[in-house]
Amino acid sequence: EDSYGRSKKRKKEKKKKQKKKKSRDNSERSGSESDTVYPSDLLKKENTDRCTFMWLDDLQTPSDSPFCIDRRADRANWEYKSLYRGDIARYKRKGGSCLGLDFRMQAVSWNDGGPEKKRVDKKPERYFCPSTRQLLRSDPYSLPALPGSSTQASVSWVNPLGIYDRGTSLWLEGKGQPEVKGDQQDVEAQGSSSSTLLSARVEEFNRKLRENPTDTQLWLDFIHFQVDLLRGNKMSLRAVLEKKLSIVDRAVEGNPASVDLKLEKLHLCKELWEPATLQKEWKKLVFIHPNSGPLWRKYLLFTQSLFSTFSVSKVNSVFGKCLSTLSAVQDGSMVSHPPLPGTQEDLLDIFLQQCHFLRQAGHTEKAVCLFQALLDFTFFKPDSVKDLPTRQQVDFFEPFWDSGEPRVGERGARGWKAWMLQQERGGWVIPSEPDDDDEEEQDDAEIKDKTWPKWKIWLDVEASREANHWLPWRPDKTKGQSEEDCEDPDRQVLFDDIGPSMIRVDRPDLQLQLILSFLQFLGLPGPSGKFSTTSSSNILLDDLTFLEEIPDPERPLTSYDLPMAGICAVGHMTFLSDCRRQAGLCKAGEEFLQNVLQQTLQLIPTQDQATVTLCWLQYEKLKVLRCLRSGNKRRLKSQGKRSKRLAKRLLKEPDNRGSLALWREYAHLEWLLGNLEEARKVFDTALGMGVTRGLNDPVLCNLCFLYAQLEVEQALNSGTVPTSKAVYILTKLAEGAAYTPFSGQINPVTILKARKAYEQALLSFLPEQSTGSNAKAPKKRHRMSSLVGCFGLFQYLTVGIDAADAVYNQAIQKLISWNLNSEVTDGSLRRPKVFADWESVAVQHVALLRHHANTNVFPLSRLRLALTDALSLLPSSASLWQLYLQTENRYHSAGRARRFFHSVAKKTDSVVPYLFAITAEQRLKQMLDSVQRSCLPGEALPTLPNNGLSNRIRCLFENATATEHGAHCPLLWRMYLNFMVCDGNAERGSGIFYKALQAVPWVKGLYMDAVQLFPERVQEFLDLMTEKELRLRVPMEEVDILLED
Repeated sequence: EDSYGRSKKRKKEKKKKQKKKKSRDNSERSGSESDTVYPSDLLKKENTDRCTFMWLDDLQTPSDSPFCIDRRADRANWEYKSLYRGDIARYKRKGGSCLGLDFRMQAVSWNDGGPEKKRVDKKPERYFCPSTRQLLRSDPYSLPALPGSSTQASVSWVNPLGIYDRGTSLWLEGKGQPEVKGDQQDVEAQGSSSSTLLSARVEEFNRKLRENPTDTQLWLDFIHFQVDLLRGNKMSLRAVLEKKLSIVDRAVEGNPASVDLKLEKLHLCKELWEPATLQKEWKKLVFIHPNSGPLWRKYLLFTQSLFSTFSVSKVNSVFGKCLSTLSAVQDGSMVSHPPLPGTQEDLLDIFLQQCHFLRQAGHTEKAVCLFQALLDFTFFKPDSVKDLPTRQQVDFFEPFWDSGEPRVGERGARGWKAWMLQQERGGWVIPSEPDDDDEEEQDDAEIKDKTWPKWKIWLDVEASREANHWLPWRPDKTKGQSEEDCEDPDRQVLFDDIGPSMIRVDRPDLQLQLILSFLQFLGLPGPSGKFSTTSSSNILLDDLTFLEEIPDPERPLTSYDLPMAGICAVGHMTFLSDCRRQAGLCKAGEEFLQNVLQQTLQLIPTQDQATVTLCWLQYEKLKVLRCLRSGNKRRLKSQGKRSKRLAKRLLKEPDNRGSLALWREYAHLEWLLGNLEEARKVFDTALGMGVTRGLNDPVLCNLCFLYAQLEVEQALNSGTVPTSKAVYILTKLAEGAAYTPFSGQINPVTILKARKAYEQALLSFLPEQSTGSNAKAPKKRHRMSSLVGCFGLFQYLTVGIDAADAVYNQAIQKLISWNLNSEVTDGSLRRPKVFADWESVAVQHVALLRHHANTNVFPLSRLRLALTDALSLLPSSASLWQLYLQTENRYHSAGRARRFFHSVAKKTDSVVPYLFAITAEQRLKQMLDSVQRSCLPGEALPTLPNNGLSNRIRCLFENATATEHGAHCPLLWRMYLNFMVCDGNAERGSGIFYKALQAVPWVKGLYMDAVQLFPERVQEFLDLMTEKELRLRVPMEEVDILLED
């Protein structure tokens, strides 16, 4: 330490000495002029002056050596490897030659470029760059065609080689250009740029609106045109909306009574106004136009999708107010507003919308009570109150509802009329006998496994109670029960919840529609067995099975007889991936359904009774089909016995003995159960009763068509080629003579006669469609589909696929022209009804082509062409989309299918094309993922993970939910949420859930999906359900009590 201190001290002293020396030198240099000058100093100064730089202009006298030697190196030359650009002399070169070179042999190239600018490395522009997107959004630019018939110039004396254009030739002749006509000049001006085209369209809109300012559709077209007009501009969404809003305000000023323009204004203001202001404007609009059913329907959709103010009780009260207001308009009580055409249909549609709203919200008891009350209010109305207004009839109906009398579907129900007659007469009411077969309490078995997590136990118990406790609870007076004995008060329905929704249904066709809607609500298939989607039914889509149902390969022709409707039956609204789908309802539900069928069959005409009975048998057949798909032989055997017993009982009734439709369903039921010989006997018995009616009976044609299809499928499954039995059946149908069972021989002359009969029947029927009356249209359409099916299959079995294809193409072309004409001439025809037979013929056609392609060498391009043509005009057909997916799955390239999905989705309001496009992409992704997972853990993947498919599926979901009709589709949002979480994006999936709540906050299944996908937040979701008043059957506190017990 001492040596270190000494050395430090020495260094300090040395630095002090050097400082003193420097200061002394400086003082000597800065001395006065009187200092002594030595000769050696003058010599040093001369040498220093020689080494300094000077400009030539500064020299007094020119020197011999005006240069000096710089002995200090410039570091910049070593660092930058070049001179500074300011030190380089600039000059201008005169000419490009160089002295001393032979210009014939040698040359020098001079690059006299300017100073190089500093370049910035720009990345190549991609398709998502703003400039590229603007270029893609711009309209294509087409050059105007040159006038003249030939592209080459004509040969003349001034243009002997034909190399001059027309203008040059005229100039050589001394002539000028001819004047261009006005039309041609306009075309060339329009083709010059896309901006002129848009400005021309704007001028055209302005001219038409000045001439006809009351044209509402023209104003709407002009508003929608603003999107194309402002597509290339970098305007914000708010600026575009404000410009549209200014146009709407101007349109409303000239058309104050237009509801469509006011609806368009509210639609635009959705993004600009606060929810409270928007709701106030909606109430004002409904108050001004209380007699508009479509306006009420849109207002109800707005109310139930507004998350900030949504609750089940509020929306249910708005439904009641809507129905009571329209009922007053229909009765004439509201003198200020007369009823509009179609008010009765709108009333029933809104009532059904309310029932499905309550079902999706979990309040199935209220929905069932609404149906029960309206059936009693419609079919059991006392004669003394029929002439009163609707509200007064409801006042008389309230005592009956609160009396505890059995209602429709309950055992011992007699109806409102019998109860009121009993009250007028007086006397004691005979109490019903106690039910010994009451369903036992299932609380002990509700928790299957106590080791499960609490959220899983809640899901299981909630789903179990949803399936078993959907009927309203009524106190059993024979057991001394009262309203206080009900453990769940929400299972009791008060009259205040249903009274405002009572409406008058007087027309027989609407009464039948009410009964069939209630049966479909309980799980029965529709009367036509076909699925078609309108703009309002997108809200009802909540069942995934109609997307996942794959047609049975053993039944290629008959798998499309009863497709799924896409709407969950009551008691089946659970989470999306629930695999516990039961065939039918619970025990109490099945008893309730049979009581409803038996009680309503006595209230309708004989023709309508056949329709309801047919739906009943189809429901039994549907349960057998579900048991077949599940593979449970024990359940199939028991279900088959019950269904056969019911079918025989129905056929024994006097009114049903001659019903060929019921015989057809019973024979098909026997065939599905594997009893082929018994089924053939039933078919032969039915043909023996009605075959003499011939081709004029559509029900007989339908029966023979199914019989022949089953025989063709059986021959295919057994490996036998002969199809003589099917040909014999179709031949006997065309003959119209007495039927005898098939003996193995067919006369060729009989086949020729049958073909001639089919051709005459088809040709005599097709011209009638363009001139026939609309009153006979439904029967003719039904006859058309069954007749075309029989003739097409007959031609396929006797001639070949080309002949059958020609029959179907001819029929479809006639149906297209007739249906379009009918839609224009008759405004009462609804689109699903008009296109029902068209869809049936198209499905038969495509199924036959696909069957032939699977069994023979056949170009699939024809099958694809038939599918694309049918789907372009029937974009909501689930059966056709299933066939399209099966056809395109045979190819490894999905580009063709994607382009077709995109083209169809742009042209329709239905969300069904988007659903099937998403299903196709998800199946492709599952296939790729399964291939990648098939490798051993130690091996490398043969392909990289395909992230493009995930992004494509997400874009499809975004595009579908951005549409007006897809934004309120529950199935679409539930599929989107499930996909995002299963794809590994749990955080983004949580955002999708809250985004879905803004569109469909009333769907209980969405909350149950969230509980399954985000189990750690189960209490948050249950609190949200309680806040919005959704039906919560098992609170979490009850789960804790069940676990303790």
